[in-house]
Amino acid sequence: MRTNFVKELRWRGMLQDIVPGCEEKLLEKSCNGYIGFDPTADSLHIGSLVQILILMHFQKHGHTPIVLIGGATGMIGDPSGKSSERNLLSKADLDKNIRGIQAQLSKFLKFNSKNENTAIICNNNDWFKNINLIDFIRDAGKHLTVNYMIAKDSVKKRLSSDSKEGMSFTEFTYQLIQAYDFYHLFTEKKCNIQMGGSDQWGNITSGSELIRKKTGNKVYALTCPLITKADGTKFGKTEDGNVWLDRKKTSPYKFYQYWLNISDEDAIRYVKIFTFYKEEEINEFIKTHKEAPHLRTLQKVIANYLTELVHSKEDLEKSILASNILFGKSTSEDLSQLDEETFLDVFEGVPNANLQLDYLNGNPSVHELLLEAGFLSSKSEINRAIKENSISVNKEKIDSTYIFSKNNLVCDKYFLAQRGKKNYFLISFS
Repeated sequence: MRTNFVKELRWRGMLQDIVPGCEEKLLEKSCNGYIGFDPTADSLHIGSLVQILILMHFQKHGHTPIVLIGGATGMIGDPSGKSSERNLLSKADLDKNIRGIQAQLSKFLKFNSKNENTAIICNNNDWFKNINLIDFIRDAGKHLTVNYMIAKDSVKKRLSSDSKEGMSFTEFTYQLIQAYDFYHLFTEKKCNIQMGGSDQWGNITSGSELIRKKTGNKVYALTCPLITKADGTKFGKTEDGNVWLDRKKTSPYKFYQYWLNISDEDAIRYVKIFTFYKEEEINEFIKTHKEAPHLRTLQKVIANYLTELVHSKEDLEKSILASNILFGKSTSEDLSQLDEETFLDVFEGVPNANLQLDYLNGNPSVHELLLEAGFLSSKSEINRAIKENSISVNKEKIDSTYIFSKNNLVCDKYFLAQRGKKNYFLISFS
């Protein structure tokens, strides 16, 4: 008997809607299924991570995942879940975004493998660029009535909103174009299941209806719930904006910190969704966490798993080291292991000063340099802090005999001054 993909999603809390017979069909034989990604940026963010993980589960259960990049639909904009129409992208921007997303997805799915269920990637612009408008209206448009399309929640919400803009015809056609994608993949790639977020249910069922009317065949669909946070704030957002999968947009350290800072309530749900640990392992993680929630066991499990999955084991090790430096006991040796990007991420926002590198040629004393940098306001204050043994440089306690030297710089550029446990000050040299 084939392993049960739907059962896997169900216990993990990743199943919302499903067409009757879908579970049985997937148990009966290996199927081809797709999820679409619109190239609105050159990187996906963690809001797309659930869809990626669903495709990974799909492949692990012996089915063939198809990734559809919306090179055509990305030019239009999906009205689902939106309160206003988004800006249209240029072809150059779309091409750049598509290349970025394709490269990213290859980290998660097995493409070009020798297995029968090797992942497939498609761009819907490859077929839409050759379709004549009249032919499309005749061959696809006649099968879905306006009444049927308006009845979809994604359309009804926009039409009944207070916005004076309403919905343009451009966005209204999105539903039909996505439906045609399913039809094309059904006829050309033997794709008989479409998956996506619950906000896509209307578009997905339009596709199955188009296939039924054009071919007489039944196809299947399922969706997962939209991920939310217990406190009502938006999942995947920080003060800086989206949490991206691209390290250039969100560094591995900040990515790690996002998961480390989720609430206990969210962590209990997320550990099932965002990791591939088995049910008995997850139950044990939850049990351990509840016995000592202050240790944040679940948050660490999720942060560790995803940072290694999305980035690398080396990035995870650096992120853990960086977290220990900021929040735990650490040494100057630990500090020296950080690269400049991670070091600056850890101490982002702390007070800072910049001095000329030549200033270090005279091997300035503690009093001279800390006063010059403005870390403390007077020599007497520096003396008092030294007597209290409360000043550290690069995570090492210092006294009045300490000499600043270029050899002691972190990343050849910085001194990290600290008074007490939490008062950091960054001195850079240029």
